[in-house]
Amino acid sequence: MSVFADLVQQLADLLQPLFGASAAAAAIVLFTAFVRLLVHPLSRASARGQKARTELQPKIAELRKKHAKNPERLQRAVLELHAEEKVSPLAGCLPGLFQLPAFFLLYHLFSNTTIGGKANELLSHELFAAPLGDRWADALTGAGGGVFGAAGVVYLGLFAIVAAVATFNYRRTKRMMAANSPVPVAPAAEGQQLAGLGAVTKVMPFMSFFTLFTVAVVPLAAALYVVTSTTWSAVERAVLYR
Repeated sequence: MSVFADLVQQLADLLQPLFGASAAAAAIVLFTAFVRLLVHPLSRASARGQKARTELQPKIAELRKKHAKNPERLQRAVLELHAEEKVSPLAGCLPGLFQLPAFFLLYHLFSNTTIGGKANELLSHELFAAPLGDRWADALTGAGGGVFGAAGVVYLGLFAIVAAVATFNYRRTKRMMAANSPVPVAPAAEGQQLAGLGAVTKVMPFMSFFTLFTVAVVPLAAALYVVTSTTWSAVERAVLYR
């Protein structure tokens, strides 16, 4: 933790002439971009998997006709088809899972008052007027000045970005799901894997809106990571899935 804190502080020192008091925030944005570049090969593989799943739709349609009266057999056949074609229905989750360590690292770094037995100097940094170690609740009370105070306006800006990105993702996901509708799910034990997948697909269009809650409850530094990563994902997917 202390090694990472030193790296963030050194990067902030390098960026200080350009960004002033917001240099640490800029360092977090650059760190996020670096993480996303590392994860990019997984994102490309996920895009290829999505295209492969789309190409399987004609075969799945044939299976639906063949096993129309036997939902359990249909679901087994679909799973076998995915295994035969080496296409994982859950491959798209990997880029997000591999980013979790970076998120939790930032979360803990800006949640602790001490690092390595010393005072956490990173907590003195701000994004404009909002301390990187504070949460939205802190901006609403005391020195934060309320919703339209200096710190509150920073959060309003982040919420606006997340809402715009979430709306874009919602519309794109709905279009993709309409073109690649899931197989009906039966309650049989053999279909439990696809049943879980069916539940995920119902919630998927709304996932980006859950980011608003994350931004509101985590330290601002971690929220900045989430906003940057979410925006990156939207642009990346728009390019890879076109």
